[in-house]
Amino acid sequence: MSKKINLARPTKIELARLKRRHKLAKRIQKIVKDRLAILVMEFLQTVRECADVKARLVEQYAATYASLSVTTGFHGNAVLKNELMVPDTRTEIRAGTKNVAGVRIPFFESEVVDAMSTQKSTGGDSSSYIDRSSELARQCLETTIQLAELEKSLEFLGLEINKVKRINNALEYIIIPGLEATIRYLTMKFEERDREEFSRLKFVKLMIEKREAYAY
Repeated sequence: MSKKINLARPTKIELARLKRRHKLAKRIQKIVKDRLAILVMEFLQTVRECADVKARLVEQYAATYASLSVTTGFHGNAVLKNELMVPDTRTEIRAGTKNVAGVRIPFFESEVVDAMSTQKSTGGDSSSYIDRSSELARQCLETTIQLAELEKSLEFLGLEINKVKRINNALEYIIIPGLEATIRYLTMKFEERDREEFSRLKFVKLMIEKREAYAY
């Protein structure tokens, strides 16, 4: 149920100002609804991307686990640990922000900045099995970073959607109905006042005409 907006001075100037406010509120509501639709579309798109990345990550982890099992069986656990303790590359993860549908969300980016030439402790024990396992593990890391970015995007988009929904609900159920109720109230009040004033003037005119008639 809408409520009237309290007015200190119910005048026709105030009524005109309320009508301008109502027009502006309707325009703002349209903008807010359009932005909400864009945010929801972006959110759903991100959800789909997140589901795809999760499925890919599960497959990559399964492939990595299988590769590590084969590598362990071929080299033994001790040799594999020694090989993996000395990385042959150095990876950096950079964080920043980007604008998605008007929302500042973080992004993560991984980059191999240096190919380390350190000789591994096991010397000639390295093989294609270890290289394959290392490559699969690197892919898992990159996909995990991508998934973290998407999930953080979902969090920020969800917060923004809730914020925009609250603004839209306030406009739709409180502000605009309140303005409309107040405009109707003032309009009826002024129309009633005008009718009373017209009746009073008509009565005065009739009295003047009677007096003029009696004067002759």
